[in-house]
Amino acid sequence: MSDDHPPSRQSPPKSWVEKISHLLTGEPQDLDDLLEILREARENHLLDNDALSMIEGVLQVSKMRVRDIMLPRVQMVVVPKEANLEDIYPLVIEFCHSRYPVIEDDRSNVVGILLAKDLLAHVLQNKSLTVEQLMRPAWVVPESKRLNVLLKELRTNGNHMAIVVDEYGQTAGLVTIEDLLEQIVGEIEDEHDEHEDESYVFQRNEHEFMIKALMPIDEFDDFFSTQLATDEYDTIGGFIVSQLEHMPKKGESLSVDEMKFEIVKADNRRIYLIKLKMPH
Repeated sequence: MSDDHPPSRQSPPKSWVEKISHLLTGEPQDLDDLLEILREARENHLLDNDALSMIEGVLQVSKMRVRDIMLPRVQMVVVPKEANLEDIYPLVIEFCHSRYPVIEDDRSNVVGILLAKDLLAHVLQNKSLTVEQLMRPAWVVPESKRLNVLLKELRTNGNHMAIVVDEYGQTAGLVTIEDLLEQIVGEIEDEHDEHEDESYVFQRNEHEFMIKALMPIDEFDDFFSTQLATDEYDTIGGFIVSQLEHMPKKGESLSVDEMKFEIVKADNRRIYLIKLKMPH
């Protein structure tokens, strides 16, 4: 007598692709489980290091908030709204930014954004115009906004800079689309970066140097006649992380044998650029 139902067959083990599909299309799962699968894919040469790094960046962005990556207001390059175009032109030339927050009274009150392209279009015709006459509205976001939400808004509204405010409505800092994308793809170089040279070291003056964090530690020792190299790290960036015992943020510093290292560019995954001050 024949059976009404076909004999049961054991399903073959799921591939890593099927596991990811299940995690992404089913109920929300632990991110650690997802990362474990992705790292297994890298070990099996199905993902390269860059691809995994970007995926990890995307997952981190979903958990981070604007306050985690914003440029603090004390570091903002700003222009006063009542200034004439002729007065701010030297500042624009010096910093080469494409956008400048416009302030009223002090940095805690940003009232607009000046685009460099708007300035250049008028400075030769009417230098007596004020910044207020050219500024555009500032896009304001709370410092608690999640970065994945911010990214979606940036894609839809066309803004490249947002002014970050605290719970009292005062300016806390600013964030740009480049800041956000760097959390995913890593540092984005541009034509105004001081360290655009192919070498690891850029000498600013007799006692100050800009150094790429990927500079091999033995090359650092050869260049500066130091003895920092050990088997624990390969680069000067690795040395700094080892000394601090955490991933440093921009502005953090470390003193070693009268040398002062200051982090110039970094994200939550790695250091990119270091300023070194040698003893006089």
